[in-house]
Amino acid sequence: MLARPLAAYRATGADSPLGDPARAHGVPLEGYFWRIVHPPSGVVVVALGAVCRNEDRAWGLATLAVHPGGFSRTVLTRTAVAAPDGFGMRAEGALHGDAQGVTVDLGPDAELDVRLNDPVLWPRRGGALGAAHVIPALPHYWHPVVLSARVHGRLRAAEVVQNLDGAIAYAEKNWGSGFPGRWWWGHAAAFDDPGVSVSFAGGHVPLLGSTVAPTAVVIRLGRRVIALTPPLARSRVALGTDSWRLRSRAPGMTVEITGEDAGVPPHELLVPVPRAGRAEPRSRQHLAARLELRVRRRGRVLFDGESILAGLELGDPLSDRPPGERPR
Repeated sequence: MLARPLAAYRATGADSPLGDPARAHGVPLEGYFWRIVHPPSGVVVVALGAVCRNEDRAWGLATLAVHPGGFSRTVLTRTAVAAPDGFGMRAEGALHGDAQGVTVDLGPDAELDVRLNDPVLWPRRGGALGAAHVIPALPHYWHPVVLSARVHGRLRAAEVVQNLDGAIAYAEKNWGSGFPGRWWWGHAAAFDDPGVSVSFAGGHVPLLGSTVAPTAVVIRLGRRVIALTPPLARSRVALGTDSWRLRSRAPGMTVEITGEDAGVPPHELLVPVPRAGRAEPRSRQHLAARLELRVRRRGRVLFDGESILAGLELGDPLSDRPPGERPR
């Protein structure tokens, strides 16, 4: 009796307090993101995919981006499928990924095939956004799925050919009607302490006739996972063309994040516009930036460190550019 009402509720993008946000919702955009960092070589890989709904058809997006060298390639597919029972998707032969690994084939010079071993998964029922997950029809939702995993596999991206065994992996999901008008995002895991990672996401969201700019932060300190999300946590964000400053406070907890680019131009990545059936270059993402993280609990420093292989992103609003790429 409850199956249909629950399915209708999830089709708005929302989840019950004990639901699994990594599952497909049936909204216009189901986005999937894998980030792999290989500290010995300095190679960073981003694989991202999307299952988009345009009227009655689901089409797909698959991207492979690599540092160093500035390589990026995107393929839009006529069909795509999101896993109904967990984190995972397939965009024809271009991308197939889940919490156990990801395979990308965008041509003989753009291939990724990795497995994720010993994953540290999101440890609780419900999502990282807390109470926001139960609110129907928000424009965009976000949730980290794999906080850390050991990688086994290989990469080929133009001149970059790399064995990725021993690299660090991270995976997340985002979904909704589309991307916000403007957003900010970051992730870092290659600290001196291998048990530490941080990810954050925020953006401009229309709500009740006004625009708000919530930001969520998820920190892993060994076996402990800390999520700072509104309304219990308040964040202040200052963004520049090459800098990210974030301070988030919750009862007894303060997190400070400072990020800046490394003097290398960002990757300009395509972002799907689901109902328009196309993708636009709205994401400016630095794959190897510097990020400082400081975590305090009741004045005591729990962690203070730096990663020079962080990911930092700014998302641009839709512009008057000519229509972008469409599925073939």
